[in-house]
Amino acid sequence: MGAATALYSATCYAHGKYGNGNPYPVNLSVSVGLSGWLPCARSLKNKIESSQEAAQKASSIPLLLCHGKADDVVLYKHGEKSADALKTTGFSNVVFKSYNRLGHYTVPEEMDEVCKWLTANLGVSSSSSA
Repeated sequence: MGAATALYSATCYAHGKYGNGNPYPVNLSVSVGLSGWLPCARSLKNKIESSQEAAQKASSIPLLLCHGKADDVVLYKHGEKSADALKTTGFSNVVFKSYNRLGHYTVPEEMDEVCKWLTANLGVSSSSSA
């Protein structure tokens, strides 16, 4: 449920509201979803297009989605469709990374990619203690 929550949070941030209409109080800088899917994708376009502020927020928030092609819990096609849905509704800063033999878990290669992406998108410097 983590990736679905992260992606839903990004859409609520852009729209400024939860799905029930209550204000969304969190200011997100980025969002990362691993091996997941986007809830409420069908209604997303109307929500983002309903407000210039929502469209601006959608286009500015960096999103990283990673998915294994061997995922048998959340099928790869759902992750891919989620990335496409975000891109077509105005989330223009979406990166979708796929991993050939990865199931519904993570591997060091994926975590390295996430760390690099977060470092780049949050403007923090990486340091090594080695």
